Amino acid sequence: MRRSLAIGAAVVAAGVFAGVPSAATPDRGRGFGQAQLTGFSALPAETFVSASDPSGAALGTNPVNGVVPPFADQPVQGFSGIVRNGDGTFEVLSDNGYGNKANSGDFVLRIHRIAPDFRSGAVDVVGGVNLTDPNRKVPFALTRADRVLTGSDFDVESIVRAADGTYWIGDEFGPYLLHFDRAGRLLAPPVALPGVFAPENPAGTPNLNSSKGFEGLAISPDKRTLYALLEGTVAGDTPGSLRLNEFDLASGSYTGKRWTYQLDQPAHAIGDLTAVDRDRFLVIERDGGQGVDAKVKKVYLLDKRDRDHDGKLDKTLVADLMNLANPRHLGGFADPFTFPFQTIEDVAILDDRTLAVLNDNNFPFSSGRTPGKPDNNEFITIRLTERLNADPRVLR
Repeated sequence: MRRSLAIGAAVVAAGVFAGVPSAATPDRGRGFGQAQLTGFSALPAETFVSASDPSGAALGTNPVNGVVPPFADQPVQGFSGIVRNGDGTFEVLSDNGYGNKANSGDFVLRIHRIAPDFRSGAVDVVGGVNLTDPNRKVPFALTRADRVLTGSDFDVESIVRAADGTYWIGDEFGPYLLHFDRAGRLLAPPVALPGVFAPENPAGTPNLNSSKGFEGLAISPDKRTLYALLEGTVAGDTPGSLRLNEFDLASGSYTGKRWTYQLDQPAHAIGDLTAVDRDRFLVIERDGGQGVDAKVKKVYLLDKRDRDHDGKLDKTLVADLMNLANPRHLGGFADPFTFPFQTIEDVAILDDRTLAVLNDNNFPFSSGRTPGKPDNNEFITIRLTERLNADPRVLR
């Protein structure tokens, strides 16, 4: 059954943990203790908006996890980036649609505004904007004549909000950086990463695998600098090494500064990146498993000062998302709580000890929570055992 925008009924009971005494940040590399689940809410998988009607025509008509495409309206799915608002709502970014350029031409790229309610366990969709190019900034042909952007034009995976309220979005087809105003209109031509080309980029010989572009994008606390993290390894680089690139907003160009994030295993991927202060970031690292096959879903604290002098970002484990304490059995789940999704692509800092984490449900394909059923978009909060000592500007 299709769901309307307002998800009024409770999805599952939930609560919020009141807090525990603070502690100093642990020594680098030692890691934090077991994080605790403090809030659970979920947006049902079959939630739709009117954007591209119908949507999913290229998926065929066979059931996928019990859901039959195409869809009369567009699913609200694929949360691949998050921006915290000051009123308890969040901007979340749907990715390119159904997984690739060929099957996502009828999926409109969109920023949704959502409001989690941890008392009822529901998530409401309270607004949003479509991404468009009315001023013809994109130099290549688009799928739609009305210049509304689709998943065949860009694969948007990460988002930040600049000081002026505009959005910067990381794409995987270029990889490109895209600059949009508050109404979702593209403000400038896509900014390519020099020397790096995905297979979908016509400007050069591919040296980065498909769907391995800017999965992570962070903005510095002073709002002057972007940090764009690739999800995949550029050809010729050490296997499992990912480039973190610095971009100056004033000049609108890359500075040439670059750091290396080393995955625990070359087969892993990153899911999101957010700034803690001028030198440190949080990153999600994950394997490709879901359900019983999900093993590695971790949040690391990165430090680009490289105290080991090994040329890599220092990593400290902050939270193991497959082993979260849940003594109150929030959401009706066992203790420990697991977040067993293939793609976990959103992390936001709520306070110096609390993080929001969301999955990308890849509707209708992922079924990490219940085999044979499409995953909901789950929105959880977790309490860390130590303070991040974040820049105060990040916590506003």
